[in-house]
Amino acid sequence: MNAPLYSLRQVRQEYHGRLALDLDELDVPERSILGLTGHNGSGKSTLLRILAFLEDPVSGSVTYNGRPAGTRDSALRREVTLLTQEPYLLKRSVLGNVAYGLRLRGERDPALAEAALDMVGLAPENFSLRSWRDLSGGEAQRVALAARLALRPRVLLLDEPTNNLDRESADRIKDAALAARDAWGATLVLVSHDLPWLTTVADRVLTMADGRVLRHP
Repeated sequence: MNAPLYSLRQVRQEYHGRLALDLDELDVPERSILGLTGHNGSGKSTLLRILAFLEDPVSGSVTYNGRPAGTRDSALRREVTLLTQEPYLLKRSVLGNVAYGLRLRGERDPALAEAALDMVGLAPENFSLRSWRDLSGGEAQRVALAARLALRPRVLLLDEPTNNLDRESADRIKDAALAARDAWGATLVLVSHDLPWLTTVADRVLTMADGRVLRHP
């Protein structure tokens, strides 16, 4: 197994005095795909936000790539990206959405955005000029994912990426996740209630409840 990219030890998170996360330890190996499942409020999304360096736990240690890391490490935002349950699209074309992050980084080559669209099964010749408002729910989710894939992140965190999607869109998201790991060695953490889907893409699946991991193979 590859060395851990993340190592969490004695990590606790609280909101207004309520315990939201209580992890004794968790390692996420580099180039792995970790699946998280569990009921609403079990701590999955809180864990993703900590892994995305969007918030720091109230106690415990988070190590990334062998060193302590947290929200003050702004450079890590270029390596780690999070796709939330309700992805936000800009009011512009599909290609404009996918290329937006690239342009912020000074990259103007449309081929990178088009390649990301291909990864999620949206042919650039059919979708590049389409307006954001003309997309189905599944297509919008895949465009939002493509915008993150275009950046080739080291870590991709997906929160309920197949929620309310048709099977074709869910399969395309699975294929894109596997392709990101195979193409540039991305590490992925996927949160989903769809356990059959999750087990087809993840190397291991952990079940969470009340902020804790119940099953840890």
